[in-house]
Amino acid sequence: MIKEIIVLTAIIVDDELFGRENLKKIIESYCPEVKVLGCAESVVSALPMVIIHHPDVVFLDITMPVLDGFDFLKEFDERNFMLVFVSAHDEYGIAAVKAGAVDYLLKPVNIKELKQTIKKLLLLKTRALEIGSANVPVQETPPETDKLVLPASHGFDVLVFDDIIRMEADSCYTKVFLRDGSTKLISHTLKDFEDKLPEKQFYRIHKSHLINLKYLKAYSNISGHFVTMTDDSRIEISRRKAPEFIQKIKAALHTI
Repeated sequence: MIKEIIVLTAIIVDDELFGRENLKKIIESYCPEVKVLGCAESVVSALPMVIIHHPDVVFLDITMPVLDGFDFLKEFDERNFMLVFVSAHDEYGIAAVKAGAVDYLLKPVNIKELKQTIKKLLLLKTRALEIGSANVPVQETPPETDKLVLPASHGFDVLVFDDIIRMEADSCYTKVFLRDGSTKLISHTLKDFEDKLPEKQFYRIHKSHLINLKYLKAYSNISGHFVTMTDDSRIEISRRKAPEFIQKIKAALHTI
């Protein structure tokens, strides 16, 4: 039996002619799985295209005159297409996640990143077809209770809290140490992260260190107060924090 080839239908919405034509050309040249049904220069012209063509995915610019990309999304009570933001600005990452975007591409669009995005879209459509859904599902917004959005050069990364072993302050930046051994340098202070992470799982043991209690390996009070994490890092606990930390860890071990 010949396996059916999955094709994605798409519409591009961008107020800049070069942006529309360039993305269309890249898709047609490097992504044969995608059929571009049309391009719109505004939200007003894009709406009837979506209603008529029922595309699988909309590649949507954010900053457009009069009505922007988020205004476009407000027009749909029930969205039956997948969404990929394509923008020259990287500050809309969190808003994109909340809007249920499958991906966020920065202009000028990188061909390799575009291909990765298409793979995600094809996977979502394939899963929808396998369960007999009439429409491709919109990616669910990651719950704020167990995920963290980190800004990145390509847009943003979404991390599950359990991916994070510890964080270390570096001036106005924070270095994030992950369970897979990788690190990320984020342009936010450690206090910013402390305010967003759950208190029962994360604890700031020092002005420069925030740890995930799940990955605590050992504690020592010899010549000071120190913890050893599962990545074998040894971190000092401030003298002021030590008594509170001991009490917290006793309670946390029963709940984590």
